[in-house]
Amino acid sequence: MTAFVAKRLLAAIPVLFGLSVIVFLMIALIPGDAATAILGSFATPENVARLNADLGLDRSLPEQYGLWISGVLKGDLGQSFTLNRPVLDEVGQRFGATLILAGAALVLSSVIGLLAGIVSAARQFGWADRAITLAVLVGISVPSFWLGLILILAFAVAWPVFPPSGMVAIYGGGGPLDVAHHLVLPAVTLAVVASGVIARLTRTAMLEVLRQDFVRTARAKGLSERRVLFGHAFRAALVSVIPVIGIQAGFVLGGAVYVETVFQWPGIGAMLVEAIAKRDVLLVQGGVLVVAASYVLFNLAADLAQALLDPRLA
Repeated sequence: MTAFVAKRLLAAIPVLFGLSVIVFLMIALIPGDAATAILGSFATPENVARLNADLGLDRSLPEQYGLWISGVLKGDLGQSFTLNRPVLDEVGQRFGATLILAGAALVLSSVIGLLAGIVSAARQFGWADRAITLAVLVGISVPSFWLGLILILAFAVAWPVFPPSGMVAIYGGGGPLDVAHHLVLPAVTLAVVASGVIARLTRTAMLEVLRQDFVRTARAKGLSERRVLFGHAFRAALVSVIPVIGIQAGFVLGGAVYVETVFQWPGIGAMLVEAIAKRDVLLVQGGVLVVAASYVLFNLAADLAQALLDPRLA
C-alpha cells in the first residue's frame, strides 16, 4: 500500500504542474489590462506603464510564470490588488466556506445517490426503477443556477422557510445551527446533479454484481434480500462507485462557483467572480489553482479508498 500511495503522489506532481501552467495562461490571455482596471480614472499611459513594471506585467509570459510559480512553491500566492491583502489569506478564508458547502452537497448527493441506485437495481423495470430513472434524468438536465432560483422563489419567497442568501444571519447569527439553516438551499441545489450521476452509476454497478454467482449462492443459503443487497452486493459494487464519488467531489467544488453567486455564499466561487470582474489577476490565479489542486487531491483520495476496499488494485 505504501508503494501505491507513493506512486499516486508522484503521478499527481506533473498533473499539478500542468494545471499551474493552464491556470496561468488562461488568466494571462484574458483580454484587457490589469493595470488599467486597477488605476481606473488615474490610468494615464505613464501610470499604467509604471504599475505594469511594478507588478512585473511588462515582462514576457515565461518570466511572469517563473516569478509566480516560484512564489507558489514557497507558499506565497502574491498580493491582491483590490483587497490589499495576501492572496493566500483571502483564498484560505473563502475556501473554508466553500468546503462547508461542497462537503454538505457531497454527503447529501452520496447518500441519496447510493440509496436510489440500490433501490433502482433491486426493483429493476419496476415502478420504483422507472420513477428514479425519470428523476435522475430531470436532475442531471437542470442547470444549477436555474434550480437555485426556483428553490429561492419556492422556499424563501413564497414559503419563507429558509433564508435566500448569505452564510449567517445579519443580526445575531453565526452559530452552527444558523450556518446549517443557510446551508440547506445551496447544498440541495449543488447536490442534485451529483446525486443523479451517482444513482445512475450505482444502479449499473449493482446490476452487474447481482448477476454474479456469489450473490446467487447467498440467496440460496436463505439470506434475507436486505442482507444480500447491503451485506454482499453493495460492498462489491462500492469499489466501482467510489471513483465516481471522487469525480463528483471535484464537480461540486467547481459547481460551487455558480451556486455561491446565486445564494451569495461567501466562498471561493463568489470571490472568483468578483476578482475576474475587477481584473485582480493574482487573486484569480490563486483561487483557480487551489480549486484545481483540490480536484486532483479528491481523486487521489478516491483512488486510495478504492484500493483499501479492494487490495488487488494497489
